[in-house]
Amino acid sequence: MATSSSAPRILVVDDDADMLQLLAMRLQSAGYRVTTTGSAEAALAQLELERPQLVISDVRLPGRDGLALFDEVRQRHPALPVILLTAHGTIPDAVEATARGVFGYLTKPYDSRELLEKVTQALAVAAPASPVAHADEGWRTGIISRSSRMADLLAEARLVARSDASVLLRGDSGTGKEVLARAIHRASARAARPFIAVNCGAIPEALLESELFGHVKGAFTDATSNHKGLFQAADGGTLLLDEIGDMPPALQVKLLRVLQERAVRPVGSSQTHPVDVRIISATHRDLDAAMAAGQFREDLFYRLNVVALTLPNLGERREDIPLLANHFLDKLAAKYGRKLSGFAPEAMKALIAAPWPGNVRQLYNVVEQVCALTTTPLVPLALVQRALRTPSVQVLTYAEAKRRFERDYLVGLLKLTDGNVADAARLADRNRTEFYRLLQKHELTPGHFQSRARGEGLSPSGDNEA
Repeated sequence: MATSSSAPRILVVDDDADMLQLLAMRLQSAGYRVTTTGSAEAALAQLELERPQLVISDVRLPGRDGLALFDEVRQRHPALPVILLTAHGTIPDAVEATARGVFGYLTKPYDSRELLEKVTQALAVAAPASPVAHADEGWRTGIISRSSRMADLLAEARLVARSDASVLLRGDSGTGKEVLARAIHRASARAARPFIAVNCGAIPEALLESELFGHVKGAFTDATSNHKGLFQAADGGTLLLDEIGDMPPALQVKLLRVLQERAVRPVGSSQTHPVDVRIISATHRDLDAAMAAGQFREDLFYRLNVVALTLPNLGERREDIPLLANHFLDKLAAKYGRKLSGFAPEAMKALIAAPWPGNVRQLYNVVEQVCALTTTPLVPLALVQRALRTPSVQVLTYAEAKRRFERDYLVGLLKLTDGNVADAARLADRNRTEFYRLLQKHELTPGHFQSRARGEGLSPSGDNEA
């Protein structure tokens, strides 16, 4: 299988030549570029020649071990994730390294699927600050994405842009509806003409009519001169009616008339003025429910909803979070005059896992807060947790803390012994019957901790005794 020159590069370190070759083959077959070395010293030398997006290293190496390599990598390249490969006896060392910031570890013999999943997660954390842009993609300036969900949406948007059809953009608050509307305008034949946006829910009803359609002198108390509305200002271009679902019913009737007649009549005037405007509307509201409740006109809805595009929320495009976060960090670091190199791996993991009810807008606000407050080149986890209002220390009851410790302890023993109950019970200084009771209490199955290679043909008891 040919590997793309733009594919992520992974540096693999292991003194076992067979293991090194096997790892390289599996990663290359998954489409990654792989560089291999047999020692920590050689790996550090390779890092000086070419920086990969990920390091995978065995813990046990001749000379400097994998933990020392991790420390050196963390010092030189703080944002570069490291995955450790460990045998049973080195699990405690790997757990300690995880607490110090290593991205994760896998026990030997490892499962190929688990390896590739961990690699995918680590590469998401190590994503570049911005995607590669093609020369013809100026129309989508400001849209940072590599997700398939967004790629499909953008392909539809560009197709729609070629026509003059009205577009209804749906999506939660903060998903980027105005950004997409501007992109559609840039990709259209109207790109050289004005793009004007108005938030229909942010302007009082009495002023919104005048803002949209204009007014003549003397139309009302403060009308001291003629005023062109936004429809006339956008003539030949595009008008975005943001939060169209919040438009008052009386104005919905007047808007429908403008769309039907393609002409506006300013407030207080008896004359109409022809306008040539492409309408894009946007809403976070459920317009179907609003129509059923009599709050939104069906005839206006069908005028606006010639083509509907729905923007995914940030939780549905999590692979874009590292791209967006790093893009915003670069932008805001320049704004604040700060020298920042990125997010610590654990901080990026927290960003990726966050719920994001405010979507991309909330992510921007979080990045702006950490950018303003960080005192180190690498944004730490604590600042991200603070910006997300996530407690950095979870307060548990004594009983819950004890239960969690006991379960984690049992899981660690089963991993250490590859699911061998006899060995695990012996290490815990408990008889096998009592140990089985503990496993049953915490709903743990020993067989789940046996590697695939050693798990074939084992007794159903899970003792795994020779």
